[in-house]
Amino acid sequence: MQDNYIKELLGCLEKTQILVRERAEKLGLEAGILELLGRFTEHKKKGSQCFFIGNGGSAAIASHMTADYMKNGGMNTYSLYDSAVTTCMGNDYGYEAVFSRPLEFLGREGDLLAAISSSGNSPNICNAIDAAKKKKMEIITFTGFDPDNRAKQMGNVNVYVPSGKYGMVESIHNLILQEVVDLIMERDGVSL
Repeated sequence: MQDNYIKELLGCLEKTQILVRERAEKLGLEAGILELLGRFTEHKKKGSQCFFIGNGGSAAIASHMTADYMKNGGMNTYSLYDSAVTTCMGNDYGYEAVFSRPLEFLGREGDLLAAISSSGNSPNICNAIDAAKKKKMEIITFTGFDPDNRAKQMGNVNVYVPSGKYGMVESIHNLILQEVVDLIMERDGVSL
């Protein structure tokens, strides 16, 4: 029996593009992983804060990567998912500001924002990217669905999965982020 879902997933993975805005360059998966590895490594060396954000399944990925990049990657990650802070920001400023307002307080020039959004059009994600830009942070976006989505156009680097299915997009975002942190851990060892 053939597993069409796995075949479709592998097809999407092969077609995933990593776009480097500064160089107007589209990288394939292998070169793109190396680009991402280099970007995360620079932030590790500088000790910058790294923020991962997303909604729904992407929030689960963001939370997971916050832990893995800290524990296994030895990086200075910061979670924006404290329930009291999230509900405070949502109540006082609206859900569109649950990430942007904390970034206005916590983000510093040279920090990193990894914004994960299957659609690339979530207002709270795009507002957070705007806040990160104002702080002169580096921005890596992970998107899918429409190739002209907003978040894809806003980051320094974009990982774009050419699929309109949440499961495909989220699985590939998770896989790529996991590969990068595993490469960091294999290279540097676990930092406890």
